Amino acid sequence: MADRVLRGSRLGTTSYETDRNTDLAPRVEVVYDCPSGHETRMPMAAEAEIPGTWECRTCGATSLLRDGEAPEARAGKPVRTHWDMLLERRSLDDLEDVLNERLAVLKPAAKPRKSA
Repeated sequence: MADRVLRGSRLGTTSYETDRNTDLAPRVEVVYDCPSGHETRMPMAAEAEIPGTWECRTCGATSLLRDGEAPEARAGKPVRTHWDMLLERRSLDDLEDVLNERLAVLKPAAKPRKSA
């Protein structure tokens, strides 16, 4: 008998329950504005924390919440360059000595060309 009931249906993909007599969570429609002029409307739960930014569905740019505050800029680490890392390991006097040693090695190797 159980075989007859499940005949013709795909298990796990279709729900036969109805939405009658169910209460949905209260919702709020939130609007985000894209820098390119697109508008994104998202339904969210009324008690949910609403994010200040959202990805635009049209172009993928970061959209800002309409009538909301701009998100705070994060204070990140300053970018360390190769020069900064080199100065952490050596002093300027040491670097000048290394430069002079390398120039001394390269000078004899560079022979002047004779012009014809």
